[in-house]
Amino acid sequence: MQWGVWFYVVAGFWGVAVVANLIQAATICYQIEARSGRPMMRSSGLPGYANIIPVAFNVRVAQDDETQALRWQMNKRLLIILGGFVAFYFFTMLVGPGAEPAAG
Repeated sequence: MQWGVWFYVVAGFWGVAVVANLIQAATICYQIEARSGRPMMRSSGLPGYANIIPVAFNVRVAQDDETQALRWQMNKRLLIILGGFVAFYFFTMLVGPGAEPAAG
């Protein structure tokens, strides 16, 4: 298989992994907000947004141990996403789309 094809295969798996971690983080964020007494529904009946950034920084979040453990799980997911972006940056510097391996 050519190097360019491998790039797109790895990029596809990376994208799916990032989206899966973000969905898990949002789900955990909703659980944290429910435990913290925040309303989950707006006055229009539609669900509200997951406030991931304030929850990650412990803003207006319940301080009990179970909620803080959930917050730590969410923060781990967000750190995995950040680490994935850093790793993908180095991957693109090493093997960009259409790059050929060095002769040797």
